[in-house]
Amino acid sequence: MRKPTPRSPVLPWTKPPRERTPMKALVHDGNGNIALQERPQPTLQLPTDAIVRVTRSTICTSDLHIMRGAVPHAVPDTVLGHEFVGVVEEVSADVTRFKPGDRVAVNCETFCGTCFFCQRGWVNNCEQGGWELGCRIDGCQAEFVRVPFADNAFTRIPDSVSDEDALFLGDILATGWWGARLAEIEEGSSVAVIGAGPVGLTTMMCARLANPGSIIAIECDPHRAELAKRLGLADRIIDGSAPLDEIERAVQDLTEGRGADSVIEAAGGDATFEMAWRIARPNAVVVISAMYEHDQALPLPRMYGKNLVFKTGGVDASGLDEVMALIESGKIDTSCLISKRYPLNDILEAYRAFEAREDDCLKVVITPWE
Repeated sequence: MRKPTPRSPVLPWTKPPRERTPMKALVHDGNGNIALQERPQPTLQLPTDAIVRVTRSTICTSDLHIMRGAVPHAVPDTVLGHEFVGVVEEVSADVTRFKPGDRVAVNCETFCGTCFFCQRGWVNNCEQGGWELGCRIDGCQAEFVRVPFADNAFTRIPDSVSDEDALFLGDILATGWWGARLAEIEEGSSVAVIGAGPVGLTTMMCARLANPGSIIAIECDPHRAELAKRLGLADRIIDGSAPLDEIERAVQDLTEGRGADSVIEAAGGDATFEMAWRIARPNAVVVISAMYEHDQALPLPRMYGKNLVFKTGGVDASGLDEVMALIESGKIDTSCLISKRYPLNDILEAYRAFEAREDDCLKVVITPWE
């Protein structure tokens, strides 16, 4: 009797590989210059990788810092950008929580989730990651981007949440959430937020959730100050262009002469670090969430006796499912931050308008290539 022919094994269906035509991407040279170039589409490199088709991205002030050469560990000839949402196109073998077709908001930080720092929630200091996208590896101001440690990097976007509603989750909203948590805000307390730019405004949104007695915004731009007041994000406004002695007295007048219970520095200006510790009451928490381009002085003799707690450094952007739920429920709404929209074709003009704060620009949205 003839032996039966063995059946071929049934293999699981896999999506056919994408045709990889060149894509458009914004690249910096490390010397202050940016250019829209053609680049090869990214491919999967590591078992934890995913490829994302970018549907919305934006420009962050830290992109300007990189462009100007003010971020020492940034790598030239890298695609800029780290704040975006998109659709998963491909996943590597170890990606189990997400699949092609999923809409995701992407964390600005890359983190393994298992190292000493990640286990303690300090994902900015991940031994295998940190601030990588748009800084040390190619970022999101392109048509496609490779994202390492995708299971940790992605937050699923619910059907009821638009791409633009979720766009700021992975960076400036994560920074606001992180800063407000670090500030140890107590119900009924006073919170001073220095800066009413995009990070300052998201910080106020998140601080408000802790039900403080008063949020004091210190801002030198009248339009941004008025916006914080009109949206109900700040209860009191202080002109940040006033002499520092006047600002300090104004905060004391609003806090029964003590100073603010919590201070969050979200501006990164020439004098805002000194402002932060001077307007804080003794034994206050001072959070530095801003990025500086120059060293700041720590005048310990002048601080002596204030017994301040400083919390500084890059955002530890983890646990963003909770923040996404706040977006979905309508408790956080960042649509007020969107000033202009540009297709990827016009991203050079978008950078110009953003850097110049043209027409009181807060944030620009970059839509796909047309």
